Amino acid sequence: MAEAPARGAGERAAPVLTHRRILRIAGPIVLSNATVPLLGAVDVAVVGQMGEAAPIGAVGVGAVILASLYWMFGFLRMGTSGLAAQAHGAGDGAERSAVLIRALAVGAAAGLSFVILQGALFALAFRIAPASDAVEGLARQYLAIRVWGAPATIALYAVEGWLIATERTRAVFAVQVWKNGINLLLDLWFVLGLGWGVQGVAAATLLAEWTGLGLGLWACRDALGRSVLPGRARLLDRARLARMFAVNRDIMIRTVALQACFTAFVFLGARFGDVTLAANQVLLQFLEITAFALDGFAFAAESLVGQAVGARSATAVRRAAAMTGRWGAGGALVLSALFLLAGPAMIDLMTTAGEVRAEARLFLWWIVAAPVLGVAGWMFDGIFIGATLTREMRNAMLVSVALYALALGILLPGFGNHGLWASLMVLNLARAFTMALHYPRAERAAA
Repeated sequence: MAEAPARGAGERAAPVLTHRRILRIAGPIVLSNATVPLLGAVDVAVVGQMGEAAPIGAVGVGAVILASLYWMFGFLRMGTSGLAAQAHGAGDGAERSAVLIRALAVGAAAGLSFVILQGALFALAFRIAPASDAVEGLARQYLAIRVWGAPATIALYAVEGWLIATERTRAVFAVQVWKNGINLLLDLWFVLGLGWGVQGVAAATLLAEWTGLGLGLWACRDALGRSVLPGRARLLDRARLARMFAVNRDIMIRTVALQACFTAFVFLGARFGDVTLAANQVLLQFLEITAFALDGFAFAAESLVGQAVGARSATAVRRAAAMTGRWGAGGALVLSALFLLAGPAMIDLMTTAGEVRAEARLFLWWIVAAPVLGVAGWMFDGIFIGATLTREMRNAMLVSVALYALALGILLPGFGNHGLWASLMVLNLARAFTMALHYPRAERAAA
């Protein structure tokens, strides 16, 4: 006999959807995202006080290698968010706990595999991107320490997804602040106080990662208590495991396809010379700011739509999609206005090269348009993740990538870098249009 949904300890009926509730979810995510670049910046800034180039290069190379490996499991955050939100909305406390435990198991297994295979993985990385003997030697010391944080870092993706699903975004923010704070203090102590150099930077980050996971698990403690732990039969239920695998597989394919588009953008931009390449890199930072800012509302959509699907309320899905969408659109307009008014000054802050500044200004209009043209795609991502329409999201992305490639083929020869930016806008619009066609399935998922 199937287990009946049961509310977990401390669980209560979901509150009414209001604008205040949306902001309560989105606000901490925006603040949390603002801290993301700090972890790497702190490491580089502290090791930079050693007065040598090789340690800076070693930390940079090592961090990029690990980020690339960990990124492969970034799907765990989104997949966990959608599945946990639906269980939360259904009042199924046992399944809500099971989603977290399964995701933590995947994260731990992935992290341990990196620890076990570290020799082969790092050798391959340095074959692909060779560095000087001095930098590679220090980078290997850095990696040999930091790789032991792989299980914590990947498992924390699952924790963050679960916390977002259950509207505990303040805890996500607290974890980020804790990690950055601990990393900064230990960096100063280990590197400047004890003179441990690159190994001190690695040790500081390692401890920040594991203590961050500990704080995250404490925030999820009501899902891990003995009274609410699901039985082995539920944890290993074949149908639920298959669904988890399918959701995460689709998200991974979608993410790889999207990343390929941005990689192609950078490589194709290099055709137009170093100045244009540098200008594009400066302007891409504006897109990163946009993504970080609008993610808060997309994550709110993940949580609220997922809970509405779990509660079997198509009306609640429609209301959550509409209200979070309005906030996303408002945020996009604010960002566009900011880039229009302050864009030149922001460019000047990012580079002192006069020719790069001038080139970036030529293409600033694309950045002004980007938040408005891209916001629907970001918001539909959140809606589809909440409704676990990951197959539709994957297929929409593949169609959009094909249209992006077609636009490049048509626009790049005649319009140069303007054609490159126009093609990126085509990608954004295609994502929005293709997912809009599938949106009715989100409401049907709640029927």
